[in-house]
Amino acid sequence: MISITKAAAICNLGENLEEVFKNVIDGKLVDFKISTTLPEIESEIYNIRCNRMLLHCIDKIRYDINNLILRYDKKRIGVVISTTNTGIDNYENTQNPEFLKMSNPAEFVKEYLELSGPFCGVSTACSSGIKAFLTAQKWMDAGICDAVIVGGADEISKFPLAGFSALEVLSDKRSNPFSKNPTGINISEAAALFILEKADKGIKILGIGETSDAYHASTPNPDGEEAANAMIAALNSAGLQPGDIDYINLHGTGTVANDTMEANAVYKVFGNSTLVSATKPLTGHCLGASASIETAICFELLRSGVNDLPPHIYDGEYNPDIPQINLAVKGSKIKNIKNVMCNAFGFGGTNAVIILGK
Repeated sequence: MISITKAAAICNLGENLEEVFKNVIDGKLVDFKISTTLPEIESEIYNIRCNRMLLHCIDKIRYDINNLILRYDKKRIGVVISTTNTGIDNYENTQNPEFLKMSNPAEFVKEYLELSGPFCGVSTACSSGIKAFLTAQKWMDAGICDAVIVGGADEISKFPLAGFSALEVLSDKRSNPFSKNPTGINISEAAALFILEKADKGIKILGIGETSDAYHASTPNPDGEEAANAMIAALNSAGLQPGDIDYINLHGTGTVANDTMEANAVYKVFGNSTLVSATKPLTGHCLGASASIETAICFELLRSGVNDLPPHIYDGEYNPDIPQINLAVKGSKIKNIKNVMCNAFGFGGTNAVIILGK
């Protein structure tokens, strides 16, 4: 069994995972840009915001990473990092092609930690963070790696802001997912890192499922069929039934297209019994790192042993045109939470779902 034995995160809600998680449970509403001063990197080419966020996460779990390197040969430790925007603004501001060549944050993490195992970046829009876990799992199952450092990092960039504005889904108001009064998405930034090992300790990766809509370049299939199939594939991989899932962290962008698709997909598999919530109204939409920060929240929910669920923050006026799913309100609790699911659905109909368990 592959386990997450350690995790770190930074986003607008805090500079460490424990702080981020507490503010999620409290439903704290803050601006979407990271305010923490990030460490500098000596190399000018590597000293870009995504890498600096990852270095911040490395520093939070440096002791555990050092022990990981002592336990395993450096060539047996892999690195997989998800992103979408690394280096774009740096290149646009300088026209220096080195920023494009060096825009793979997995390469930075590998070089910084002086590892010699396999490394790769994953960029499949919003599903990237979970796809990174799937790549790591395949490496470990194939015997290529004994451990993998998995993560995601994305920064607020002019390029995606312009793109989402052109699609008319960017909002200057806080996102309002599954409401009859949708506002659109809030672009944010974050980074998260996870240590994966074959170990009995930690939080288990029970199952991962992925599918593709093959429907439209930027709009999901509204019936949610393939998103539902990704959830079913994750359940089958984990050997679980829908009733075994205690909580689902929704993709929950707050756009009409996503709300319709995801409500349909969740209802197909779970009906309205399983408690769910979208945390993007709190963290913003972190693009290539969105599934990373949301998986980190799910990890901490299991690791901390608290009974409180991340609340679904919206105006309380549920969209009557979509299936009714069971949104967790502030104060929702489940005793002895064992299994949680995290959804990620991206442009092009790329769907990825991960299930974590104790």
